[in-house]
Amino acid sequence: MEALVFDRFGGPEVLEYRTLPDPAVPPGHVQLALRVAGLNFADLHRRRGNYRLAGAAPHIAGYEGAGEVVALGDGVAGIRLGGRIGFADVPFANASRVTVPVDRAIPLPDDIGYREAAAILLQGLTAQYLVADSAPVRAGARVLVHAAAGGVGQLLVQMAKRRGATVIALASTAGKAAIAVARGADHGLTYDDDWVATVRDLSDGGVDIAYDSVGTTLAQSLDATRPRGTVVAYGTAGGDPPAIDPRLLMEQSKAVVGGDLWDHLDSRASRLARADALFAALRSGELALPEIEAFPLSRGADAHRRLESRAVTGKIVLVPDGAG
Repeated sequence: MEALVFDRFGGPEVLEYRTLPDPAVPPGHVQLALRVAGLNFADLHRRRGNYRLAGAAPHIAGYEGAGEVVALGDGVAGIRLGGRIGFADVPFANASRVTVPVDRAIPLPDDIGYREAAAILLQGLTAQYLVADSAPVRAGARVLVHAAAGGVGQLLVQMAKRRGATVIALASTAGKAAIAVARGADHGLTYDDDWVATVRDLSDGGVDIAYDSVGTTLAQSLDATRPRGTVVAYGTAGGDPPAIDPRLLMEQSKAVVGGDLWDHLDSRASRLARADALFAALRSGELALPEIEAFPLSRGADAHRRLESRAVTGKIVLVPDGAG
């Protein structure tokens, strides 16, 4: 098989496209001929050495994708050869062959293509648990979304609006803020503004919920949140967040909660139910996919550079060479 790998941590230059032996197919697993893999900021963190990795070098990048079943391990039931499967949390995904545990395999409906699945699963399931579980959005809520033109950000804007919230979108440029407004945000701001003061003015003293994927903005998000409000910290795209004194939270009656998708995909039943709801929202038009940019897997280093450039307003996917 062909794979995007790295032997050491560092910048995109450490990524190499190599031929490796096909992986085994253990009991309770299926093997996919990968059609499309999703690229996420978590992949950048793993390449840099910020996240713990499974196995030894050469490390195969990637955790999200979709493909066709080409082999079944012993004991597999309910999945057939030729079946179309997506996944959001399976390591070694940037390869032409990916081995997927059955409990993490998400059968794809006929009307969901491989590219759509790879572009929506991880980010869509993330946005879904943020608005439904971490800090549930209710009608009339005032919500702040950081990085609102990114893949998760655009989906958060749409999901919060569907739940009846007033949404304030933050982005790095006016053009990106306009994208979030086009997705339904009521207001679009940039980080160049005095955005904390503006958010407080627009929300009558502060938002009820701030979804912060930047990290370094955590203290400012708290300042932009009203008493009894909640900041959901679910990413560190801009760097590590500052330390927060718990006394501040007590004095202002505010909360900071963490968010991690894997704690919510805690069973096969939960994974399938959440994915079905996501596909239904996409099918009905309640959700619109972010713009998809595709790179050949052999140009994975260029895809990483593109994502690091902060110029992306959607989703980057990797397509195995020759897969179309």
